[in-house]
Amino acid sequence: MIELTGITKRYPDGTVAVDDFSAQFPPHRTTVLLGSSGSGKTTILRMVNRMVDPTSGTITIDGTDIATRDPVRLRRSIGYVMQNGGLLPHRTVLDNIATVPLLNGTAKADAHARARELMGLVGLEEKLGRRYPSQLSGGQQQRVGVARGLAADPNILLMDEPFGAVDPLVRRELQDELLRIQSTLAKTIVFVTHDVDEALRLGDQVILLAQGGKVAQRGTGPELLANPASPFVSGFLGLERGERELTERDGVLVDAHGRAAGVLRRTPPGATEPGP
Repeated sequence: MIELTGITKRYPDGTVAVDDFSAQFPPHRTTVLLGSSGSGKTTILRMVNRMVDPTSGTITIDGTDIATRDPVRLRRSIGYVMQNGGLLPHRTVLDNIATVPLLNGTAKADAHARARELMGLVGLEEKLGRRYPSQLSGGQQQRVGVARGLAADPNILLMDEPFGAVDPLVRRELQDELLRIQSTLAKTIVFVTHDVDEALRLGDQVILLAQGGKVAQRGTGPELLANPASPFVSGFLGLERGERELTERDGVLVDAHGRAAGVLRRTPPGATEPGP
């Protein structure tokens, strides 16, 4: 469980990026931070692995205050996937995926074996392991980024707009892959996006943020769509423009054009519902 309590981030020039944010990110589920530019979603994400430290408030992982942990060790224990992959251009695909295991002291042969295993998991052919990032398509680079984030088998995976730089068709394919991977690995995922459709499709819990990290509403996608808390929420989700007149079809919420807008998730036996 990741718990953030009263988190504020204020920069020296007085800018408040996040103001008194509190939330729980349940284990083995996907929490999506949804919002426009300036809503503080990426700042919140980066505070979880101490790439950014809060001005005030506490963040705990399984009850331990992360302020007491070494930042480098903490980051190596948490997977991180960013937009454009963030791959090292002078290293092969195999070496990119193996980066964190190698830093943690894993033998190169073992790290490469793990990398090849993960390439299969994310849908990459093994022969691509000898290539460099510039020799890959955008979608392939993002798959490598996901594999690298999983390489050290972290319990937590942070994903910062990971599919934002690819075309809509590839983006959909990558979302499908993430849903498949999550159904197998059950990681605790915190996913940042500004895309409503993506948030509704991927999130077990969706937290919609207004400017400054203010929570406009939180809940499952169907809950937000069925009961928007304010005109801001309705407008952001496209409800005021009549874009989301939704019906259920085989457990999936679809709009008037038959496009998926959310999944009616059913909690597996023994699992817990997302926290407040």
